[in-house]
Amino acid sequence: MDYTAKLDEAIQRLHDEGRYRTFIDIERKRGQFPHATWTRPDGTEQPVTVWCGNDYLGMGQHPAVLDAMKEAVDATGAGSGGTRNISGTTVYHKRLEAELADLHGKEGALVFSSAYIANDATLSTLPTLFPGLIIYSDELNHASMIEGIRRNGGAKRIFRHNDLDHLRELLAADDPEAPKLIAFESVYSMDGDFGPIKELCDIAEEFNALTYLDEVHAVGMYGPRGGGVAERDGLMGRVDIINGTLGKAFGVFGGYIAASAKMCDAVRSYAPGFIFTTSIPPAVAAGAAASIAFLKGEGGVKLREAHQTQAKILKTRLKGLGLPITDNGSHIVPLIVGDPKHTKLMSDMMLEHYGIYVQPVNFPTVPRGTERLRFTPSPVHGPNEMDHLIKALDALWSHCALNRAEMAG
Repeated sequence: MDYTAKLDEAIQRLHDEGRYRTFIDIERKRGQFPHATWTRPDGTEQPVTVWCGNDYLGMGQHPAVLDAMKEAVDATGAGSGGTRNISGTTVYHKRLEAELADLHGKEGALVFSSAYIANDATLSTLPTLFPGLIIYSDELNHASMIEGIRRNGGAKRIFRHNDLDHLRELLAADDPEAPKLIAFESVYSMDGDFGPIKELCDIAEEFNALTYLDEVHAVGMYGPRGGGVAERDGLMGRVDIINGTLGKAFGVFGGYIAASAKMCDAVRSYAPGFIFTTSIPPAVAAGAAASIAFLKGEGGVKLREAHQTQAKILKTRLKGLGLPITDNGSHIVPLIVGDPKHTKLMSDMMLEHYGIYVQPVNFPTVPRGTERLRFTPSPVHGPNEMDHLIKALDALWSHCALNRAEMAG
């Protein structure tokens, strides 16, 4: 076996299909987001505007967050010193979990090193806590949820995306006495559509099932205090386990679940992904807690309103050009190109010629034929940045001879 040749073949396949992923060197400047500096392969630098980041509200640059992190570093140093059990639980971790529990109206919260790990560790552990558990998962759930469900070794059922009738059919076909859990998201990140949380909770109640809600693309951005879509819709009390991230709207790093005290205690005690992982640094926990506290207040309300306004403006202007966007009412703006090579070409040309950074999104992240550029406008993208983006997309769409939708007369 020529292992090197096999690696070459695997990587070449991605190049041939136009979906080889490249990372570019970007340096963010404090206080200047969404502006950054791109270091080209030849070592020269070029200013760019980031249009695809998940720091949705710019909290990664907020003074309240930075001050809290600096104070924690000065007080405690860099790392946490170990797993939560050994030496990695500090006052900063406890404070963060208290903020999260309060945010979601739950008795407890548990912080992980990422939302991916939180999903994987929790969902793979639940069958240990509830022997015979059957998990019903939306087909478009995130890879972390899929992996956790796959690894748990228990029974699983996949229902068509947001298809309540299909879910009910699957539930009705199973043993009514078997423990059950329905796993779904509030905002699906690639199409920007919402999960029908109320109806899913109604079905869960009908079949005596637990509910597991991934709010990673909604926490901080929806609800009066940033608790997510479930808070916005008054449904947090009906959801048993809420998963969220500290690395998107909160602008820092890490993930978590919020649930009853007993649920958190059980996951804490049984999940290898929690037990054997070094805890996040105290400074990161301090910054996340400060971000959550800020976004719960009036400052967060204003940022959320500005964020939604920017998303609406971008969608309106792209529709005005006849560009094929998917508008499902959320803050995510997918522009469908439909071909991996064209998508990569568009991304490269926007960076090279216009100083606009937006990553191509190709298979397997999205189905073949729906390749896209995914824009995430924020409150700190001003009118000049918006104008520049629109002009660039208009020019490149014509340059690549891509189809436009018919515009109303």
